[in-house]
Amino acid sequence: MEPYVWSNLVTGLLFAGLLFAGAFARRSPLWRNAGREMVRRRPIALAVVALYALIAGLDSIAWTDPDDEVGVEDAVLLGAPRTVIDRLFPPDFQEASYSAPLADHELYGGEPLRHPGEHLLGTDIIGRDVLLRALKGARVALVIGGLTSLIVLPLALLVGVSAGYVGGRLDDAVFFLMSTLASMPNLLLLIALIMVLGVGTVQVCVALGVTGWVGIARILRAETFKIRELDYIDAARVLGTSEARIVWRHVLPNLMHLVVITFALLFSSLVLSEVVLSWLGIGIEGSWGRMIDQARTELSREPIIWWSLLTASVALFGLVLAVNQVADAVRDILDPRTQAERS
Repeated sequence: MEPYVWSNLVTGLLFAGLLFAGAFARRSPLWRNAGREMVRRRPIALAVVALYALIAGLDSIAWTDPDDEVGVEDAVLLGAPRTVIDRLFPPDFQEASYSAPLADHELYGGEPLRHPGEHLLGTDIIGRDVLLRALKGARVALVIGGLTSLIVLPLALLVGVSAGYVGGRLDDAVFFLMSTLASMPNLLLLIALIMVLGVGTVQVCVALGVTGWVGIARILRAETFKIRELDYIDAARVLGTSEARIVWRHVLPNLMHLVVITFALLFSSLVLSEVVLSWLGIGIEGSWGRMIDQARTELSREPIIWWSLLTASVALFGLVLAVNQVADAVRDILDPRTQAERS
């Protein structure tokens, strides 16, 4: 099966999952009220995050069309699947080299452009449209943040809750493992894993997941220690409830506010981590980090090539700021300690 078909299937599954989660939230008074409060507190941040998610979703749906090959001279583009975002631009929208925003001629040499005045944010060193690259970078950022979080959170939940609830030798072993990983320089461990696994989207997400679960597991372990000593846990044991059911019905629901808050906070740090990896030359192709890395030397040119660096930086800043704003609101709404302080 072609890779773009897998991408379409995964996008469809994610959309179905969002619909299911929305239906579940509507039936739960807690999550329904939390959603309304979120919309009231951070409407702009939520709209920005939704816009990025929409762009990423549209860039994940691709198909082939014979009409796309009309007027295309590059053999690499012939028969290649194009996403919805790609179809907002002409099939062969690449120039020979740099061109300034809305320019009619190349920056160096002065040759006329094939698409004069149509590159709103200019082109890069090999003539790729900067706006198109920035739009396609949203998908990479959301994949890094979302996929890595789906690796980190289940692992942290399994390890942290197991250690906190069972205790004893299991807790000693888990604590030794967490202390060992925490004692290693995180960036060096991350680079070593990527060198072993290879450079790619899935490999980078796995490496980030393996190195990013320790701090979250510590928080969940400590919270589970506290929850297992509460009276309603003892009452459930007296009534003959199995330990597995106690964890599923009583412990995990009381950790969900931490999971949601951690997911929102973790997302931003993961996206920024990819920028650091791109700076070191092991980032993901098509990401904003790779755009920034490729554009960092362009400020020394004459004239200055500023549009690639500015576009990628603004796109990255907008997503991280919006997610942090949403995370701050989620913490205020779902964290019981914050609610108690306000009351």
